[in-house]
Amino acid sequence: MSVLHPIVAVTGSSGAGTSSVKLAFERIFQHEGITPAIIEGDSFHRYDRKEMEWEVEKAALQGQTLTHFGPEGNLLAELEALFSGFAESGQGKQRYYVHTEDEAEQHGSPPGTFTDWQPLAPDCDLLFYEGLHGGLVTADVNIAKHVDLLIGVVPIINLEWMQKIHRDRSVRGYSADAATDMILSRMPDYVHYICPQFSRTDINFQRVPTIDTSNPFTATEIPTNDESMVVIHIANQGKIRPHYHHLLEMLNGAFMSRPDTIVVPAGKYVFAMELLLNPVVETLIDRRDRASTGTVS
Repeated sequence: MSVLHPIVAVTGSSGAGTSSVKLAFERIFQHEGITPAIIEGDSFHRYDRKEMEWEVEKAALQGQTLTHFGPEGNLLAELEALFSGFAESGQGKQRYYVHTEDEAEQHGSPPGTFTDWQPLAPDCDLLFYEGLHGGLVTADVNIAKHVDLLIGVVPIINLEWMQKIHRDRSVRGYSADAATDMILSRMPDYVHYICPQFSRTDINFQRVPTIDTSNPFTATEIPTNDESMVVIHIANQGKIRPHYHHLLEMLNGAFMSRPDTIVVPAGKYVFAMELLLNPVVETLIDRRDRASTGTVS
């Protein structure tokens, strides 16, 4: 953690809704006049798309499973070094993983590849990470300890499976059986490396459908926001101090399910994030500004 160079991390698997958090933070950064260094977790994968396909096949021949959830598929020491270095000096290196043809045109690198490493832009106010491992702790790395605000984004498991199957079929061309096999093969790494992070977060956002999702492997449609609620659990009330009465007034249809948990309609998801997290980011920047001028230790 760092007063002068704060780090905000959003952890959650692809399809979990981290893009909604990114949208909320873009609005917060604009409102507060903050210049962030934005880091995408995919840029710290160990292999590009073709290399990963080959390494997955090679691991399977040896009776092993290689996934992007686990350490073997990622540059976790390098990610921790970025967090540590930024916290100390506000500096570091980043690259981009190119997902689409549009991104290929932007970065000058084919889809499924990485750009070259480049220094972070100077004078960034904070580092904002979105990816799989913002709260990871293993025997070899402790990424969570460098993070000043850690946010978890995770749908209930049936919805997560539905979203993964839909993405793998529509975007990647997988059959339903192949998409299901992929989920099953990644489950051990998901259980051991992704789930524990949500017990270290300061706040979790969990999307819950209000329609029947009993069998995610046969579903043909993903529940919409109008068919979902978001459970917001504030684990660290020393860092996030919500005014629940105000939230309930601002978020029509919201209710408290526990003293530290508020449930909101999914359509108000991004607005709820802004209401809850804008004051925390404002505090981080205020602390930084006061420290830089010597008004706090």
